[in-house]
Amino acid sequence: MSQEEKKFPLPPFTLETALEKVQKAEEAWNSKNPITVSKAYTINSEWRNRTQFINGREEIVQFLTEKWKKERNYKLKKELWGFRENRMAVCFEYEYQDANEQWWRAYGNENWEFDENGLMQKRFVSINDIAIEEKDRKLK
Repeated sequence: MSQEEKKFPLPPFTLETALEKVQKAEEAWNSKNPITVSKAYTINSEWRNRTQFINGREEIVQFLTEKWKKERNYKLKKELWGFRENRMAVCFEYEYQDANEQWWRAYGNENWEFDENGLMQKRFVSINDIAIEEKDRKLK
């Protein structure tokens, strides 16, 4: 595998490299670029996102393209919750505005599993949304 096909840092993770991996994921998702985000995942990555099951980079790109069409002014913050070897648990919150200009805050937990090249091979996510007023936004 070439260097371009690796996503540093690689497992097994230390506290420092786990924090770096979470920060890189946050930055990629905040780019709102589905192709950029998809490159952090294996070709056949498995996702559970809310009630959807998504498999592979092509479906990831398709899912994120639709997501960011609906979730305007998207802003995300991720926090490392725990890690071991090639796995991480992450808490997150994000805010977005829907087509009716209603603001929402989503809270969630993610479980991540990485392959030896630092690409995420599994991502399991639980998310809850709450309507908020614009004045109550925390992420700007």
